[in-house]
Amino acid sequence: MAQNIYDDPTFFAGYSRLRRSVEGLDGAPEWPALRAMLPPLQGLRVVDLGCGFGWACRWMRQAGAATVLGLDLSESMLARARAMTGDPDVTYRRADLEDLDLPAAGFDLAFSALALHYIEDLPRLLGRLRRALVPGGHLVASLEHPILTAPSRQGWSIDAAGHRIWPLDGYQREGARVTDWLAKGVVKQHRMLGTTLNALLGAGFALTRVEEWAPTEAQIAEQPDLAPERERPMFLLLAARAA
Repeated sequence: MAQNIYDDPTFFAGYSRLRRSVEGLDGAPEWPALRAMLPPLQGLRVVDLGCGFGWACRWMRQAGAATVLGLDLSESMLARARAMTGDPDVTYRRADLEDLDLPAAGFDLAFSALALHYIEDLPRLLGRLRRALVPGGHLVASLEHPILTAPSRQGWSIDAAGHRIWPLDGYQREGARVTDWLAKGVVKQHRMLGTTLNALLGAGFALTRVEEWAPTEAQIAEQPDLAPERERPMFLLLAARAA
């Protein structure tokens, strides 16, 4: 079973105070770029992997999706999502993405926001997702960029021009990395960019877009605290079709 850090009271309390938890999709700076990768949602059957508070589930239903199934390992997340949702066509279920069980060809779109970097066996998950999608179905996902999952323990430094330098710690050494974020001992899976893309191809997906996301100048003007994130990509955004 995957680590269920989101049910840790300290972690959950910290996560609940994040801007993206309080404001929803409007508080996620990468959302406009991720939203642009989505297909027209009218009539689609959607599964959201790692749905959290259900912000994307509710948005997709309002955008025309026929049904949305939100999956998450955290009971705390699911309880919050259910409390915020009154639409019977948006349902939530507890599921371990490491051992996903979905009906074959049961969905038209699989969506995942910032969950795949927790998955140890990504090729297995992608293979099961491919079977769960109809031929030509869509996968749209965001995950932490591998530059973020292999940071140097010494942290960043500043060069002569005043730019932040983000050294890496064993970028080619893939596997579990333990970090302290909102709570101690958070486990994330580091993979090189090529490993993630090849896993998608190997599972039977055809890539349609890859974006190494960083904030725009307009976003930095609105949120100056995002300025350091221009020095390296924060997130990897992916769109693919089931071949």
